[in-house]
Amino acid sequence: MLRSNIPSYEITPKTLYLSRRDFMKTSALLASGALLAACVPSDLSQLSRSPSISPTLLTDTLTSYEAITTYNNYYEFSMDKQAVARLAQKFRPRPWEVHIDGLVRRPKTYGIEDLLKRFPQEERIYRLRCVESWSMVIPWLGFPLANLLAEVEPTSDARFVRFVSILRPEEMPGQRDPFFDWPYQEGLRLDEAMHPLTILATGLYGELLPNQNGAPIRLVVPWKYGFKSIKGIVLIELAAAQPKTFWSTASPHEYGFYANVNPNVPHPRWSQATERRIGELGRRPTLMFNGYEAEVAHLYTGMDLTKNY
Repeated sequence: MLRSNIPSYEITPKTLYLSRRDFMKTSALLASGALLAACVPSDLSQLSRSPSISPTLLTDTLTSYEAITTYNNYYEFSMDKQAVARLAQKFRPRPWEVHIDGLVRRPKTYGIEDLLKRFPQEERIYRLRCVESWSMVIPWLGFPLANLLAEVEPTSDARFVRFVSILRPEEMPGQRDPFFDWPYQEGLRLDEAMHPLTILATGLYGELLPNQNGAPIRLVVPWKYGFKSIKGIVLIELAAAQPKTFWSTASPHEYGFYANVNPNVPHPRWSQATERRIGELGRRPTLMFNGYEAEVAHLYTGMDLTKNY
């Protein structure tokens, strides 16, 4: 069982950030005054305990609902961030099934409603850092991926987790682009997938996940660049070998398997030392592992992060 202690002052009531979301909508602001918290459960009695976060996160403000849902990287729809929300409206996120198989003792298929009922939903407020050097602070709704993997019982040979997105070019016009190897695929080491900060998100700002943000279910790994957090998941496969991924296949000299946020390792075409927080003027320093160094650095002990980028 995953355990840790979360001080009460690091938990923000859902009603507080929802009221601020409404305020931001009516005033067209791009940032709220809500404090960043590690985990904001909608039902504290069902909280799956998660690691407390670094105190440095407590001064961050939420990115507005409008910005989160209108500024989207989702190449399945378009390379134009402002066009994704419009193009995604025709996408059908229900009915939906997620298959879990591979090196597991109990392969399963879940409908999205089964997942919502079976796994208590938690609110997690996380930084999102894009490899393009912009960032947001998002209040996700979801559950730890480790809880789902525990049900399928990975075998002793399982070392990696492979994720595959939906393939629907009739609804996702970007998938007609022959340059990319569709569907979108991603992967994690099993210990990364089992880390309590790694979640499967089903909503944001207390509502079901919008189509343009990866409905009905997506991965969120807050210490990695955003492209690792695959959207519209239909398959989770446990494997012995490191899986290929969408971006490391499309451009292997620019995008590695790990994709940990690292201000000391520049992208071949730009620096990663600073970032532009959506809704703010100017730039801010990028934090190692996106500010989650205390929680995840031990996963990479002894690794050269300039080679395993």
